[in-house]
Amino acid sequence: MTLQALAAEAASHWGGTITRLILDRENAVFEMQVPQGRAALRLHRPGYQADAAIESELWWCAALSVAGVRVPAALPAADGFLVTLSSGRRASAIAWVDGEALGTVGKALDLPAGQILDLHCKLGGLLATLHRATDRLTLPPSFIRPNWDIPGLVGETPFWGRFWDHPLASPDQRALLAQARLFLHERLTRYLAEGGNYGLIHADVLRENVLVSGDALSLIDFDDSGFGFRLYDLGTALLHCLIEPAYLEIRDAMMAGYGTQDTEMVDVFTLARCCASVGWIIPKLSRDSPIHQSHLATACKMAKRVLG
Repeated sequence: MTLQALAAEAASHWGGTITRLILDRENAVFEMQVPQGRAALRLHRPGYQADAAIESELWWCAALSVAGVRVPAALPAADGFLVTLSSGRRASAIAWVDGEALGTVGKALDLPAGQILDLHCKLGGLLATLHRATDRLTLPPSFIRPNWDIPGLVGETPFWGRFWDHPLASPDQRALLAQARLFLHERLTRYLAEGGNYGLIHADVLRENVLVSGDALSLIDFDDSGFGFRLYDLGTALLHCLIEPAYLEIRDAMMAGYGTQDTEMVDVFTLARCCASVGWIIPKLSRDSPIHQSHLATACKMAKRVLG
């Protein structure tokens, strides 16, 4: 069965019709028209998340939306949030969120400096609101999501792969990434012992997952959400900002919006995300993709900055 046919079958569970394919990457995402209006349909990547984990993500988004956080509300079908298609693939739907992506991967923002700082201050505020609203929720006993904890970031088998073993890294890059891994393990262990804030996080606050509509920001794509260090959300957001000439000012604006002055740990978690991204691309891209070298260079540059 073709992807379009699967999407049409899935849309029927919500009484909808497919309008267009938005992207076919981790999940296949379509826009569809349902009786309530526009919606986004997801055909979930087979084998990536267990059914219980997807249902937990949808429950969380639904609860956050009810609490007034600007995230997409999950739309239930007649038989629940998550449906099983004839192929065995799972599908879910969320309410449409208006707005344009904050930016594009690898491209500096073409906006006035003051507007860039204002947007990132607001993004910090949105993340703080999301974390506070989450802490007021009582999670159901069946709730399960991946762990972006110390083993998940820098253990022997990190959630996104052994970044320090990237096959295209030079000997110097491997040595630096191995040093960064040891540093992160020690610093995160100490941070956790000191009471570092830990809980449910989005874990993938990339520019394409932040939608801007007028003066308001919304956060979409909770596919990689899980339990982790709260400041890791700031680190993931700052990853794409490293190319900006005013990076330090952007970082400080986001921290101000979030309500933290812990520059050291924000930098540590930015490094952690840079390293995780190196691991993520190893099985995803062909060996001749230039993204391998750009990710390695970014991680090594951040490692030198943080390690001094």
